[in-house]
Amino acid sequence: MNSNTPSVVGTDLNPEKIPAHVAIIMDGNGRWAKKRLLNRIKGHEKGSEAVRTIVRTCREIEIPFLTLYAFSTENWQRPKSEVTALMSLLKNFLESEKTEMLSNNIRLNAIGQIERLPEDVRQTLHKTMDLTKNNDGLRLNLALSYGGRSEILRMVKQIAKKVKEGHIDPDSITSELVSEHLYTGDMPDPDLLIRTSGEVRISNFLLWQIAYTEIYITDTLWPDFGKDEFVQILKDYQGRERRFGRTGS
Repeated sequence: MNSNTPSVVGTDLNPEKIPAHVAIIMDGNGRWAKKRLLNRIKGHEKGSEAVRTIVRTCREIEIPFLTLYAFSTENWQRPKSEVTALMSLLKNFLESEKTEMLSNNIRLNAIGQIERLPEDVRQTLHKTMDLTKNNDGLRLNLALSYGGRSEILRMVKQIAKKVKEGHIDPDSITSELVSEHLYTGDMPDPDLLIRTSGEVRISNFLLWQIAYTEIYITDTLWPDFGKDEFVQILKDYQGRERRFGRTGS
């Protein structure tokens, strides 16, 4: 970075290279708890503190979009007691963070099969989304009951229905049209995808959207992931050359 380029407050990040959209696969809550001989739910509780830290950091750095993989379509297969506890944690998080979102201009959004969430969780989610809908700062996207393949299947069905009804000419279908019919249709694709806990896989997350996303894997378990490491990852991102299939020249 040029020494004459101003840095983001509290960091030496280049404000001209701040990613517009960061996506995070938050992994490692269970292993964090197991290492400490604790119940897995304790790991999820600690993980919610990391969520709060990263959301605040994104707001400070002025990252426009943050998408957190909070609960996948596959997570419904976990033990019922764990799923129930996760839903309770989600509801409590939404209620406890509502005031902070309002006071810090954060807009909450959710992507995924929201209709599968318990009714009380859905009501709390929709209430918080409605309360923050006019905020124009950080867009916090929670991927809930989300799966990349089910999202693509949903998109295909929507477009096929419009083709059948004569609203869309099949020859006019473009990648832009496909993107518009995804949950993230009004957002830019992620510039950076972070996965914690060292697992080297995508886990059915934003499969269409991450075609040219920069990926960073950290061995840190999600409950231990904090501001300092996040900023270091952003520095690494800023040092990369993004070519989008073209040559560097």
